[in-house]
Amino acid sequence: MNKNIITPIASEIKSRLQQLGSPEDALFLQRFFKTAPGQYGYGDIFIGVRVPDNRKLLSQYRNLTLPDIIPLLVSPIHEERLFALIAMVSIFEKGDESARKDVYLLYLNHTAYINNWDLVDISAPKIIGAFLSDKSREPLYQLVHSKSLWERRIAILATFYFIRNNQFHDTLALAEILLLDKEDLMHKASGWMLREVGKRNQQLEENFLKQHCRQMPRTMLRYAIEKFPAELRLMYMR
Repeated sequence: MNKNIITPIASEIKSRLQQLGSPEDALFLQRFFKTAPGQYGYGDIFIGVRVPDNRKLLSQYRNLTLPDIIPLLVSPIHEERLFALIAMVSIFEKGDESARKDVYLLYLNHTAYINNWDLVDISAPKIIGAFLSDKSREPLYQLVHSKSLWERRIAILATFYFIRNNQFHDTLALAEILLLDKEDLMHKASGWMLREVGKRNQQLEENFLKQHCRQMPRTMLRYAIEKFPAELRLMYMR
């Protein structure tokens, strides 16, 4: 699929997103998603389209194809990439195994464009996690060792799908690998997934914490124990 070919539908969606944009919201989102020099979202471009409006626009396009989506996925504009990923989730969930594989491969081949936490979080569990649910999880262990912050986040967030199906092994294994990660966004993601494990099996989470809490980054630990009773939270923080 040629990413340089903009289909009429893709062109129309780009135009409509521009019409939905707000300069005031764009400024807010550029600050919120840390786009200044040296920050994790440096260089990203926002036009000020809120997520509900993005989803509402997608609901008007029920027969999108992957060639329609690719020009949006590789766009420098954040909201166009967001639209593409929400559309990919929709195609994946409605598709047969062949269609799901196409979406999965498209996703993995374009991780360079899935480059902020909202883009990862809205898509990784529902595409990568869902596709690998009955397959080898080895791709996640390749991603978690990536130099890319966003590929590492894709790896741990993909396990949210497993957690929701009471499968916890990969979350714990990946969280252990990420204990020494230097990025605060990864500490938050790992802690969040550990917290989700604990909602379903607190003893399993506590077993992990008892083994690793002394070496866990403080942010990761705080996120992991957020739902614990106050006294138990204090014990772990000490």
